[in-house]
Amino acid sequence: MKSQTTTPWTCYLLQCADATLYCGITNDLEKRLAAHNAGEGAKYTRGRTPVKLKYSELCADKSTALKREMAIKALPRAKKLALCGVRKKADRKTGVSR
Repeated sequence: MKSQTTTPWTCYLLQCADATLYCGITNDLEKRLAAHNAGEGAKYTRGRTPVKLKYSELCADKSTALKREMAIKALPRAKKLALCGVRKKADRKTGVSR
């Protein structure tokens, strides 16, 4: 019988060396981040090291983490950056964000 201990799941967002973003889930964030930077993580990040953790959120279980990952992946880049706390700079002349 499986133990009933719950492993915390995390949904995370990385910024790769080429400034692209990668979203994933894990139950051991430190180990997963090390794997990405060692070239042993997802195929997408292997050629884009080093990666930096920009955002993470704890999820109740794996199912919730997968759903959150899909929701984040569906966001446009600007909204993903907003999750990371990055704001667009406004044009000094017009005051419009670019």
